[in-house]
Amino acid sequence: MNAHSSALRRGRYSQPGGIYLITTVTDGRACIFADFKLARLAINELRTCDARGRCETLAFVLMPNHLHWLVTLSQGSLPSLVGHFKANAARVVNRHLNTPGTALWQSGFHDHALRRDEDLRSAARYLVNNPVRAELVGKLGDYPHWDAVWV
Repeated sequence: MNAHSSALRRGRYSQPGGIYLITTVTDGRACIFADFKLARLAINELRTCDARGRCETLAFVLMPNHLHWLVTLSQGSLPSLVGHFKANAARVVNRHLNTPGTALWQSGFHDHALRRDEDLRSAARYLVNNPVRAELVGKLGDYPHWDAVWV
C-alpha cells in the first residue's frame, strides 16, 4: 500500500447497514478483465459475497482494470468484505490462468460512505455509466460487466 492510500484508511469506520462506493484497481492497472471469462469469474465472487450475507450489491461495473461497487454492508467491516472479495477473485482467476499466487489487485481500495440524503439512484447511474464515459461502448447496454438493482 502506498503512503497516500494508507493515510486514507486512518480514522475510517465502517458499519453494517452503511452504504459504500468502493473502487479497487488491478495490480499494475493490468487490463485483466478485458477477458470476458475472467470478468465473469470476478463477478461471480461479487455475487458470492451477497449470497453469503456479507453485503447487498446495489450496483457494480467491472472495468478492464478496476471495479466500482456500490454496496450495503451487511456484516463485518468494509476492509474484511473487500479483502474477502479480492482474495477469492484472485484465487479463481489465478486457478483459471494456472498462475497461483500471482497478484491480481493493488493493495488497498478507495471508499466513499454515502449519506442517507445522497441520491442512490444517481450514484448507481453514474457508476454504471463508466464504460460509456471511458468510450469502451456507445451505450451502456452494450457493456456486459455491470448490474444494478435500479438504474
